[in-house]
Amino acid sequence: MNRDIRIIQGGMGVGVSGWPLARAVARRGQLGVVSGTGIAAVMGRRLQQGDAGGHIRRALAMFPVPAMAERILARYYVAGGIAAGVPAKLSPMPLQGFSPHLAELTVLANFVEVYLAKEGHSGVVGINYLEKLQMPTLASIYGAMLAGVDYVLMGAGIPRWIPGSLDLLCEHRAAEIRMDVEGAAAEAISWCRFDPVAFGMSALPPLHRPKFLAIVSSATLAMTLARKSNGRVDGFVVEGPTAGGHNAPPRGPRQNNERGEPIYGTRDEVDLPKIKDLGLPFWMAGGYCTPEKIDVALAAGAAGVQVGTAFAFCQESALSDEIKRRAIAQSRAGTSQVFTDPLASPTGFPFKVLPMEGTLSDADVYAGRQRLCDIGYLRRAYQRADGTLGYRCPAEPVEDYVAKGGARDDTVGRKCLCNALFAAIGLGQVSASGEVELPLVTAGDEANDLSKFIPVGQDSYSAQDVLEFLLKTPQPAYPAPLPQASTCTSIA
Repeated sequence: MNRDIRIIQGGMGVGVSGWPLARAVARRGQLGVVSGTGIAAVMGRRLQQGDAGGHIRRALAMFPVPAMAERILARYYVAGGIAAGVPAKLSPMPLQGFSPHLAELTVLANFVEVYLAKEGHSGVVGINYLEKLQMPTLASIYGAMLAGVDYVLMGAGIPRWIPGSLDLLCEHRAAEIRMDVEGAAAEAISWCRFDPVAFGMSALPPLHRPKFLAIVSSATLAMTLARKSNGRVDGFVVEGPTAGGHNAPPRGPRQNNERGEPIYGTRDEVDLPKIKDLGLPFWMAGGYCTPEKIDVALAAGAAGVQVGTAFAFCQESALSDEIKRRAIAQSRAGTSQVFTDPLASPTGFPFKVLPMEGTLSDADVYAGRQRLCDIGYLRRAYQRADGTLGYRCPAEPVEDYVAKGGARDDTVGRKCLCNALFAAIGLGQVSASGEVELPLVTAGDEANDLSKFIPVGQDSYSAQDVLEFLLKTPQPAYPAPLPQASTCTSIA
């Protein structure tokens, strides 16, 4: 698959860059990327909403072990959808040792998302994960590989264990990655492991090994991954602090501006010549959403750019229509002011927030939400006094977190991103009292200028509009794919 990928569509949020968006971009010859974050719980809730269009069920019918698909459908699918005001059935929270059900749900959800993104064309599709969400990672990647994913992208950490895992999983061999455990002694190493054969996948032909792109914010990290990963790194996405979602913390002493945002300085500027010297392709991300900025990136040696925010608010994204409408209206009115919140994310990374009335960006709305942790993807493992593992999140109820040995100060300002980001794509949970979880909207600084993508006389724009603006030319669609043999080789 030797195509000139000038644009990578960012893998955003929980389900924001779902298969309709990735498919639309991939069909136009660029790299469409689905988000793998929390996708197991996303699929469980969409099945409970009735699977409009039957897309999930169509993809599940193609899974190589029908009995697994049938078990997931029996547990989650509700014909016509659950009634309004009825809480959704929760999927299990990730743990170091997956239950058989959660393993099936995770593998199948990633398979479905990638299968649908690749359906009906011969373009390339990637999937994005966060390194900090380690427990579901291997099962997620394996499910995506079963559907023929072309690229795996990962940031928010140091993903040095992923390249070798791709080598093993494409041969249906067991893989493991090191797991971060708070409070554990240096010599006490924990691992997350996934074994496809034990999972039930035997006598299958080898899979294609997807290319691996690490998302980095410094040349030092890029060099470390290129030289010390347990397998081949195929390239990098070099992301700056203006990008949406999680940002790398500033280097050096922490200082905030008058709005309370972390200040980035010269130490945070990426040494691009050093990255270029590694001899691997790289794409620039964060503030490169104009043809002129793309030319700047190319002149610096980049293969192209990654664009997130512009796609997040297009017609094909999974953000609710109301959020997209309001974001575009704010942009047109010049009132969008993206805030880099140093406290919101339980991960401790700065997190970009687009303030919007009635969402958790509003201090009063945030204060009125009752804390709970019922999705659990951002929980951190910690070592109890007896040596066993526990799980806690700074956004869970404060007293629960403190009882688990967490510091009370760590809970200040923390928001439940799991529930808030699910709500942003119309999957907000309903509490026993009937209250619906409210969203939090993340976006990069490009949210200030969305109107440039909107065709004259319209109030919204498509992924095609974004691509044609960036590339300054109409983008023809790729045809349906030709049959290919399945082999465990690198995608060239």
